Amino acid sequence: MIHEDTIKAAIPKALAQVDIPERPLHRRGKVRDIYVLPDGCWALVTTDRLSAFDRVLGLIPYKGQVLNQLAAWWFAQLGDIVAHHLVATPDPNVSVVRPCRPLPVEVIVRGYLTGVTRTSLWTLYAQGERVIYGIRFPDGLRKNEPLPEPVITPTTKGGPTGHDERLTAAEVVERGLVPADLWERVQEVALALFRRGQEIAANRGLILVDTKYEFGIDEEGNLVLIDEVHTPDSSRFWRADTYEERLARGEEPESMDKEFVRLWFAQQGYRGNGEPPALPEDVIVGLASRYIAVYEMLTGRPFVPATYPAEERVRAAVLAYAA
Repeated sequence: MIHEDTIKAAIPKALAQVDIPERPLHRRGKVRDIYVLPDGCWALVTTDRLSAFDRVLGLIPYKGQVLNQLAAWWFAQLGDIVAHHLVATPDPNVSVVRPCRPLPVEVIVRGYLTGVTRTSLWTLYAQGERVIYGIRFPDGLRKNEPLPEPVITPTTKGGPTGHDERLTAAEVVERGLVPADLWERVQEVALALFRRGQEIAANRGLILVDTKYEFGIDEEGNLVLIDEVHTPDSSRFWRADTYEERLARGEEPESMDKEFVRLWFAQQGYRGNGEPPALPEDVIVGLASRYIAVYEMLTGRPFVPATYPAEERVRAAVLAYAA
């Protein structure tokens, strides 16, 4: 784990975006930018931008490097379950991927009854609902405890500024978003990925609570895992060694992901409306430290940060690939 002073020194150098005029910009997203390469592949440049409540809310140094490299590591652990779009990682912030046609549905797999927002499983369950997003839940479940079985709660892709729309599994097919046979395959794959993710996380001292998967269809018509997978941005992780103790005391589990900063915003009274408060240094350092810790715990490797400022390094790596 790098010292917090190193993180503090990197805050003003955090990577907001990289301009590569020599390559066509396909899309600038909330946390990554996509450039078209001469061989037809895409270069995903993962930045340090933080997006919570569907908005970009700040910069977390080293965040992009952690997400990019951790996702690449996970693709290698999951390749026997489903193909993925990753071709190469020519830089800590850059992934080269095969273009795919993304499915219009994000697949959320949840293993625990948790959440604090008005649409979360726990909020709805605590209000007395027992059929949530088309899924029947038994009586007697408690907050932050494991569900009898993981469940899938799909959403539409909300876009850069819109909120995701919660769906039932039946609505995915009824609305023609994904054909029935393909949707059945997607659900099978998502649950297999989640089981593998939970197993690996448990062996490394972490609990994989829930996660988001995105899938696409490649040029041959095959189902492909895309975007990023099992990172502190796309998943919720808790520390396993403090989980039981904190649960017994009625406390929230120790968050090791983006939920850490969401909870801070909630404490300030901000839940996504209006101008968000600026992130203080201790929150920035706390979140960066958690991202780095998750990377090191899962991979068993020390996190070695690449140099800041990153713009020229990243630009050179993208231009060098398939030049």
